Amino acid sequence: MKVLIVDDDKLSRDSIAQFIQEQMSYDIETAASGEEALEKYKAGSPDVVVTDMKMPGKNGITLMKEIKAMNTEVEVIIMTGFGDMESSIEALRAGAADYLLKPVNIEELAMTLERIEKYNRLKSENIKLRDTVRTTDEQLKEEDAKLFSLQSTLRQVTKTGGVGIFSSAMQNVVDLSEKYHRERDVPVIIQGETGTGKEIVARMLHHGTEESSDRPFVPVNCAAIAPQLFESELFGYAEGAFTGARKNGAAGKLELAQGGTIFMDEISEMPKEFQPKLLRALQEREIYRVGGSKTIKLDVRFVFATNRDLKEMVDNNEFRNDLYFRLNLGQIKIPPLSERKDEIIPLAQMFLEKYAIKRKKAFKFIDEDARKVLLEYDWPGNVRELQNTIERIVLLYNEESVKGHHLNYLTRQDMEIPDQPGDLLELGKVKLPENHLPIEYLEKEIVSKALEKFEGNKTKVAEYLGISRSALRSRLRKL
Repeated sequence: MKVLIVDDDKLSRDSIAQFIQEQMSYDIETAASGEEALEKYKAGSPDVVVTDMKMPGKNGITLMKEIKAMNTEVEVIIMTGFGDMESSIEALRAGAADYLLKPVNIEELAMTLERIEKYNRLKSENIKLRDTVRTTDEQLKEEDAKLFSLQSTLRQVTKTGGVGIFSSAMQNVVDLSEKYHRERDVPVIIQGETGTGKEIVARMLHHGTEESSDRPFVPVNCAAIAPQLFESELFGYAEGAFTGARKNGAAGKLELAQGGTIFMDEISEMPKEFQPKLLRALQEREIYRVGGSKTIKLDVRFVFATNRDLKEMVDNNEFRNDLYFRLNLGQIKIPPLSERKDEIIPLAQMFLEKYAIKRKKAFKFIDEDARKVLLEYDWPGNVRELQNTIERIVLLYNEESVKGHHLNYLTRQDMEIPDQPGDLLELGKVKLPENHLPIEYLEKEIVSKALEKFEGNKTKVAEYLGISRSALRSRLRKL
């Protein structure tokens, strides 16, 4: 593997180069500036570039962007000064494979280079494997086994189990979660569609590389909290704060998360009037219980998640811009499964093995017709929908291979669901269609009837259905 070391500090540059050359037997080139490095890259095309962040002239991030514009496959490791967190985050967002604090820990650098070398080797082997794909049943089974073993990185997540990482995009998500894990004071926002696994990523961020931890992880679903209860739910309340308050008061979710992580899902549903209080808690790292006068210092990692575009909400005056900019310091975006088509078959194979073992079924492989259906389907429910689909097949059938006809229900167009309110619900009874009825359609019918009953008054509809106004808004968007 070819490695280019870029640093304007000669002692640092030569020391790193000598170590890599002697201990790891890689081909090494060095450059004293970003301009020299770009010329040497064009002449030699190294596999990895290790560059200092701050250099006279062309800095490390600019160099990385120009190199990646020529070749997106090249891996770049950024070296940065201690405490330069904003630059580190900028580097990772721009596509850096890793960032290392100076003076560089040689062992950490060696581990990063070995990981990149292994990834490049497996990627090369996988390309060769795909180029020689054979189409007989036995050959497909053999390919499945090789593909799964070559591509799979099984990450154990406490209280979640094994999570398969099958693409560079998701590996980047994992790498970012590990980086942010080291920075407890950096709030992190995880953005992704429903079903992409935002809470799993939050748990990876919380635990880091530890196999287990007794530090608290406190999840909060913002869409499930009534607007008037947000402050007491998160901050707790003192004795006598309101009628019915407990004698000694109660701790809020933030106190319960002391020493650990609070994960606030669907942060976009937080009432706008409460957002300044959350912003203060983030900035000052302290809160007061409702009705209390004692300051409570916080030792909490803040992690948020949303399936909406917060920037668009800011532009529409639906979310405070000062809170948005504070949350946006640490950002992890999870691409939808429709943009990660190469992961569908490995993920399906992983779920198939998991549920076949759990249900004691014979399933081992996915045949060609089934693969075609899986790859052509859009997966609006993302990984969660794929997982549920495979579990459903294992529950209903018991064969060696998943067949195309096992997935017919994904493409069926014969289910007739009425669009007009009143077709599904009648006084005292529910009429069910002949084929099957997704619960979303029944929910749509109930909400439609309630809106009709209260002439579109969403506050009255929310009260009638026993949910918060923000939860109703969430359902209306979904439906």
